[in-house]
Amino acid sequence: MDVMLHVTSRDSGKIAMPIMRALKRSNANWGCFLTNDGVELLDNKDFIVALSGSTQSMACEYSWEKSGRSLEDCPIARGSQTFNSTMMGSASRLISL
Repeated sequence: MDVMLHVTSRDSGKIAMPIMRALKRSNANWGCFLTNDGVELLDNKDFIVALSGSTQSMACEYSWEKSGRSLEDCPIARGSQTFNSTMMGSASRLISL
């Protein structure tokens, strides 16, 4: 993976979405892991559209559950922090927001 976005805050959307769109336009191999209150960005349809260019996107299952949502309602794959570490390890560049 060329670039991984590590989204940790609901306030990161205004920065993350333009970056994700640029990565999609450049046909980069990129992924995104959402954790903490960053999972709340999955309520934003524009954010999900921006994620569509990723080769891998995942929400922290614990953060998703902690936000009060049911696991079935998550619009992307869910995984543990172990998946986060694996994604980070395979990325050439990391953008932490």
